[in-house]
Amino acid sequence: MLRLIIIALSVFGLAAPAQAEDGYELWLRYPPMERAIAKPYRDAMQRIILPGEPSETLSLAISELERGATGMLDRTPSIDEDAKGRGNIWLVSGSDNVPADTGIDLTDLAEDGYVIRTVTIGKTSGIVIASKSDVGVLYGTFHLLRLMQTRADITELNVSESPSVDVRIMNHWDNLDRYVERGYSGQSIWDWHKLPDYIDPRYEDYARAQASIGINGVSLINVNSDAMVLTPMYLEKTAALADVFRPYGIKVYQTARFSAPMEIGGLETADPADPAVQQWWAEKADEIYQYIPDFGGFLVKANSEGQPGPQDYGRNHVDGANMLADALAPHGGIVMWRAFVYSEHDDEDRAKQAYTQFVPLDGQFRDNVLVQVKNGAIDFQPREPFHPMFGAMPETPLMMEFQVTKEYLGFATHLVYLAPLYEEVLEADTYAEGEGSTVASVVDGSLQGQSLTGVAGVGNVGSDRNWSGSHFDQANWYAFGRMAWDLHADSEAIADDWVRMTFSNDPAFVTPVVDMMMGSREAAVNYMTPLGLAHLMATGHHYGPGPWVCDLGRPEWNPCYYHKADENGIGFDRTETGSDAISQYAEPLHDLYGDIDTVPENLLLWFHHVPWDHEMKSGATLWEELTRHYTLGVEQVADMRATWAGLEGLIDDGRYAQIAAFLGIQEKEAQWWRDSSIAYFQSISGLPLPDGLAPPEKDVEYYKAISHPFAPGN
Repeated sequence: MLRLIIIALSVFGLAAPAQAEDGYELWLRYPPMERAIAKPYRDAMQRIILPGEPSETLSLAISELERGATGMLDRTPSIDEDAKGRGNIWLVSGSDNVPADTGIDLTDLAEDGYVIRTVTIGKTSGIVIASKSDVGVLYGTFHLLRLMQTRADITELNVSESPSVDVRIMNHWDNLDRYVERGYSGQSIWDWHKLPDYIDPRYEDYARAQASIGINGVSLINVNSDAMVLTPMYLEKTAALADVFRPYGIKVYQTARFSAPMEIGGLETADPADPAVQQWWAEKADEIYQYIPDFGGFLVKANSEGQPGPQDYGRNHVDGANMLADALAPHGGIVMWRAFVYSEHDDEDRAKQAYTQFVPLDGQFRDNVLVQVKNGAIDFQPREPFHPMFGAMPETPLMMEFQVTKEYLGFATHLVYLAPLYEEVLEADTYAEGEGSTVASVVDGSLQGQSLTGVAGVGNVGSDRNWSGSHFDQANWYAFGRMAWDLHADSEAIADDWVRMTFSNDPAFVTPVVDMMMGSREAAVNYMTPLGLAHLMATGHHYGPGPWVCDLGRPEWNPCYYHKADENGIGFDRTETGSDAISQYAEPLHDLYGDIDTVPENLLLWFHHVPWDHEMKSGATLWEELTRHYTLGVEQVADMRATWAGLEGLIDDGRYAQIAAFLGIQEKEAQWWRDSSIAYFQSISGLPLPDGLAPPEKDVEYYKAISHPFAPGN
């Protein structure tokens, strides 16, 4: 029976892609290991020990070990109930099943944490992968295989891992018609029309990839949602996906459109204080759990960008979130209530609006509500200071929301590795409880005693064969999962693992590519939004530069709103003489950011309107420094392109060629960003270009006339 389960599982997954090295296998390639170093790995993987019939999840762990060993070592370990000699891999689920004399104690592990340890038990020896749960064993299995993929020493293992947060979820912005908002890798992978009767094998491949990086949740559709997804027709379809994901430890969540009681329920109101509305949501929750017993809960975008919400009825976010939380509570579900709120009817600085609305509500949300906060107060910009809500709501669990898809960072064709951005935000000190009050300590609950914790990533998974639109965008998906699991993970170490697993272990390839990745985010900041500028992208699709856009009906959708360039200077004054956004940060950040002489220069124009002739730390004027940063960004991309050109022949030709072409696009578009931005700001400042700086290729009117109405993701 056990062999039949494993053989059945092996027909799915990433074992036999339709094409070689086209990116479909992601970081789960298991190419043959170099013969000269294979022996200790072969010795370690002789047999898998699992007494009795395995669960479906443990069968997946066995299948993964078989796949990895077969691919890397050209051998398939046997499966036994009893250990013999050396080379045993014990898969242990449950504290009571840990073999005696191993010294392994699972007491302090999270339910889905795991231990990987080299042990000797009497006359037998090998590696134990142990967890309190089956899914923890699966996670540990992927960890062991990652060590092998990256050629780590596995002879003396002593690994103990627990996730930083409870909920590690990928938010899809997919629509029911398969269009993906802010997605740059084809259509949605969810083929709703064919569900539930046809289960695309790609769904299993997706779940396997997510489990390999510790993701345990997925919200399936756009936060700008369609209430139809909560109708029985779509609940049946959602249940079919939940059945695929369940063995991989992944719960399904759905977006709840706040006006659903009216749109699909026939009510005349969606007022959360109305008993009929409360009853409708309670009954809807009961219905959902009949289809999906382990349904995770709701993700909600309310009263933002035209979406319905409790404020339509004179209520607040607590009223709306708690109503939904009460409906889910009997079933163990949670509400993730997004704090991405701003309004064209609010004259306050957009960067302040979420804090203003939510902080007074601290302590009023139900225990099963997570307030989901973007990493910065504007909108996934190349660089923002951390969101001031982090640390400011000690009685409310705040969930981090990162973007994985690169809406403001060049879409799929620009190489921008996002893990340094995640790391920069998580390591930022909020000073909420004094020095050392990092954003990570807020998110993981350790700073302020939160018991419900989570991290969300807005994903870029689509129907493209390589999943992400480009090979390097896979790195952002991978890094998000690794950093959601461990908020203190090192971005460079993650890059190193990803390069080795995805491409090659050859140091001649790994070292320069990791260096490229680690510098790529700063290059994008330089050619797009240097020195603290933000939201200068063309409006709507956010593709390419548009700092000249000043005439849209909603002021906060205009790039001019953010840079405020005039003949005297540039930048948004958020000091006490301006919008006073600095007041939302604790001391000493208030004073640090508020002083033009102490604010970090990479945030200078975020917090200050600065004269063009202001002297920078380099001794150059602001105008000179700004133009040099734009130019440096282009040079950095040119260097990345030259580095890649020197790597030809070290990986397969197909992936090499596509990446080379995309880097060519990136350099061309970086130049476009540089030239158009300098031309526009020069037309405002009236200043000559610094000596030796090449002028823009065209005049500003040429750049203003460029239009891309059909840019993807719009």
